Amino acid sequence: MGLISLYHGSQKIIQKPEFGKGKAWNDYGKGFYCTENVELAREWACPEQTDGFINSYEIDTENLNILNLSDSQSQFTTLHWLTVLISNRIFDLDTPILRRGVHYLKENFTINLNECDIIIGYRADDSYFSFAKAFLSNQISYKQLQIAMKLGKLGEQVVIKSPEAFDRLKFINYEIVDYKQWYFKRKNREAEARDDFYNLMKQDDISGLFIRDIILNEVKADDSRLQ
Repeated sequence: MGLISLYHGSQKIIQKPEFGKGKAWNDYGKGFYCTENVELAREWACPEQTDGFINSYEIDTENLNILNLSDSQSQFTTLHWLTVLISNRIFDLDTPILRRGVHYLKENFTINLNECDIIIGYRADDSYFSFAKAFLSNQISYKQLQIAMKLGKLGEQVVIKSPEAFDRLKFINYEIVDYKQWYFKRKNREAEARDDFYNLMKQDDISGLFIRDIILNEVKADDSRLQ
């Protein structure tokens, strides 16, 4: 990838991100979460009705180990991404099918992230995490999950994971983000995605591949239906 620009939306200015900081239950565990999309970063900077900041960085990714879970040409499927998510996020396994689904995915779609310098993948805020839970609850098919993850133009996040990647991250500048514009853009995007998802759930995909089918038929990562 070479030299790329990254943006981190926050309620504070972060000139020197620190390795080892952050919440262990974020989408991809501990790390520094950024995006290449400056518009999304502005939205993420304003989770509440207060002004935030965009922190801008550059990083030279040459020879870094980059795991791209969103690359359609890679060996990974949406189930690999989902398995990473459920291995880090905290949520209630309140039904038998949820518990069976989580267990099956962890047994068959777990990825070793220990050697990764950078991870690229979908960002699953609360709205999008509910889409993943709907799939694990056998409410939507695999195809519907793939469609749902693109609702609202969610975009990708780039997560800085290793000490070497942190060392290469160069702070460029920051700008103030006006919540009066970007807080409401964020809320509108999420509302639009939820509305589209409710419409998606009304569609009949009885012949689709559901989590129950995946478990009972012991579907593995090389199954053509997962592409």
